[in-house]
Amino acid sequence: MKLTDVVIRSFRVAKVFRENTDKIKSFDFSPTGETVISSSTDDVIIVYDCQEGKPKRTLYSKKYGVDIIRYTREEDTVVYSCSKIDDTIRYLAVNENKYIRYFPGHHKSVVALSMSPVDNTFLSGSVDKTIRLWDLRSPNCQGLMHLQGKPVCSFDPEGLIFAVGINSEMVKLYDLRSFDRGPFATFRMQQENTCEWTGLKFSKDGKLILLSTNGHIIRLIDAFNGIGIHTLSGFNNSQGLPLEASFTPDSQFIMIGSEDGKIHVWNAETGLKVALLDGKHTNPITCLQFNPKFMTFASACSNMSFWLPTLDD
Repeated sequence: MKLTDVVIRSFRVAKVFRENTDKIKSFDFSPTGETVISSSTDDVIIVYDCQEGKPKRTLYSKKYGVDIIRYTREEDTVVYSCSKIDDTIRYLAVNENKYIRYFPGHHKSVVALSMSPVDNTFLSGSVDKTIRLWDLRSPNCQGLMHLQGKPVCSFDPEGLIFAVGINSEMVKLYDLRSFDRGPFATFRMQQENTCEWTGLKFSKDGKLILLSTNGHIIRLIDAFNGIGIHTLSGFNNSQGLPLEASFTPDSQFIMIGSEDGKIHVWNAETGLKVALLDGKHTNPITCLQFNPKFMTFASACSNMSFWLPTLDD
């Protein structure tokens, strides 16, 4: 099935999970799309089976807390940042509930985690104004960049370059093989006056960069020249939340939740809104991602919802 405006508009909530007692902070689909893992304010990590449509495993991180969580390229291991004790990143074998390794170095909250799509490398960005480059096989930081402000960051789909957004006004592109020489491209934009950038994502085709904010707008820029393509707006975010925006896997659509429980969808090429989906979420939808392999997406407040298309409507 191909994603079209009609298909997007046909999506409905197929299943709602109420396993959490508090806000879901982050979730991530596995590379195969077969599972999704979530982290929440109540220090719980839950693995959901996307094909069976049910919770598969529940783990607890009561001592360290859990914030941003990301699958590695393996189905059963994750890295996550912590919300208690320290700012060490932890590498967890989910099935055994055992830590494989710790990645110490940041001394303030980690606000960005991005796993390479091709190898064992991952990036972390922190309020301490640094980006660190890691290899899952070593506890030692492989690279350190000092910045002028709080960063957002992400690998591109091929794992060859990574982008860093700084101070809500500048995006820098680095070649992974020679990042220590500095960025090979710098895109300067007008600094945000009413909000700050809270997330950065590449489209799957590598042509676009999506900048989420804690305001009422999302920025879409050209990944090659940094030129602004669209500013997407019209969703509710009066509380200044870091709402997660995402591309669909075909790079054709952009989605974001809002504080009124609705999901807004735009055509990435035209910038026109194509759908407004009511998820019946009782709290703001802070997390939203499309499954990388299957025709489904998930949205979360304190509940996790799975969506499917209903083309016979």
